[in-house]
Amino acid sequence: MPTSTADVVVCGAGPVGLTAAALLAARGVDVVVLEQNSGTSDEPKAISIDDESLRVYQAAGIVDRVMPVVVPGTGTRYYDRHGEELFHARGPRPFRLGYPFKNPFAQPDLERVLAEALAETGNVEMRFGARVVGFDQHPEHVSVHAVTATGRSVVRARYVLGCDGGRSATRLLQNIDMTGRSYPDVWLVVDTLEDPHTQRFAMHHGDPVRPHVIVPGLNGRCRYEFRLFDGEGTPDQKPDFALIERLVAPYRRISPRQIERAINYRFNAVVADRWMIGRSFLLGDAAHMMPPFAGQGLNSGLRDASNLAWKIADVLAGRLDPSILDTYQRERYPHALATVRLSERLGRVVMTTSPRFARRRDQHIERALATGQGRAFLEEMRYRPSARYDSGLLSAGDRPELVGIPIGQPLVFDTVTHRLRRLDSVLGNGWALLGIDVGRTDWTAVAAVLEQLDAVSIQVSTTEHMPRTDHRVVLDVDGGLLREFAPYTGRFALIRPDRVVAAAWPPRASADLVERVRSWTPAGTASITSPERALTHG
Repeated sequence: MPTSTADVVVCGAGPVGLTAAALLAARGVDVVVLEQNSGTSDEPKAISIDDESLRVYQAAGIVDRVMPVVVPGTGTRYYDRHGEELFHARGPRPFRLGYPFKNPFAQPDLERVLAEALAETGNVEMRFGARVVGFDQHPEHVSVHAVTATGRSVVRARYVLGCDGGRSATRLLQNIDMTGRSYPDVWLVVDTLEDPHTQRFAMHHGDPVRPHVIVPGLNGRCRYEFRLFDGEGTPDQKPDFALIERLVAPYRRISPRQIERAINYRFNAVVADRWMIGRSFLLGDAAHMMPPFAGQGLNSGLRDASNLAWKIADVLAGRLDPSILDTYQRERYPHALATVRLSERLGRVVMTTSPRFARRRDQHIERALATGQGRAFLEEMRYRPSARYDSGLLSAGDRPELVGIPIGQPLVFDTVTHRLRRLDSVLGNGWALLGIDVGRTDWTAVAAVLEQLDAVSIQVSTTEHMPRTDHRVVLDVDGGLLREFAPYTGRFALIRPDRVVAAAWPPRASADLVERVRSWTPAGTASITSPERALTHG
């Protein structure tokens, strides 16, 4: 039986699997992607990608390839039971992360550009038509068994990422259960072509007679989602064209050739009980599935990839101890579960079929919009789960509120290139140690952190003075850097590769922080030459 080796096997070539592979490749990890289909998908399933996710593609070095296939979006507009606008949810401070907040796209386009980008790397091998049929867990590696048109094969890898969807072989073959519920409601999803809608926002219509969603896309694509009722269709039935024609009639005329995809389906709201099985991990729909009303299904999967890929890369490189991988589920599970619950609540509230409840909903929203606090809550989507981590690969120190949160990406002046740049372009894709208005001599005590994590060092100035330092300096140009780092003035901030603040401390506490960081690294490891990587290819 043919056997090959890789650092990581990614099961599934959907957006989450391809993104995980791209993040790993950007950190120098050798990846084999196994996909049972003969190529990338031609079905427009996921349709919304947010600013966090676009920032992930920046970290992978491919955001310039992704941007041409998205519509720079402006959020979601909600309508009441009469079809009148209630409010437009545009999210928090615009462009804090460097990208538009919520962006429609077509999944086939995204998968295509991701696959093309991976094909140009020297360390990712794509194997289409390879169905995963088994896993053998060993202390130092995982053997992944796959079946292709030419027979069976085995890939031996240090780690496996199960990005293979709701019917994940990675999960099912290793007997992992999911907790949650499936909903009996049936929805019709129709992806159309040559559509007249040109809005850059999604539209959620809370009409209890026929709740529906409209999401315009690029180049005349548009998705319609309609709640179906008894006798109108079941998930195992092909949608009837006459019904589609009647439901979209208020918005357009349509012919069969203008329907790209139509399907009846039910929602799931479930989360896997375990996300790490030996040396294999679950990501995306393999780990959690949710109703679509928060637009977070794909984005939650990309958060998984962003959280895990750099940890695996650093373990393989010898910077982090393998025990750090236990923090993946600990960090991601609470937010994923909260996002599932939010999606369920939005479905119950926005898409209710009860006229009485819809009337009360609209009245409550109108009262909230009459107050500054209520309007901000709705328009800035403050009802979304907090993105902060309360536990995991963190060192809280004396100001725990400063730790576990993602930093923004303001525009800065970089004194090395003498150019205006987004902050992440200065930080690179690894660890970064920022000194926010710290003294020149304060850096001596943190030299071990820079060495242990192979981190870049950057002096951040939130004042109108040019600091005298031996380190790279970034300067505020429009108030964004000041807003982001004013709470950290006089402190160091250790930024993880996923842009989460791992630690923040005053210079006087540097000795203690150095010891904490050392506890994250393999005992006795003096360089980043990794025994993990040696075993992979041994």
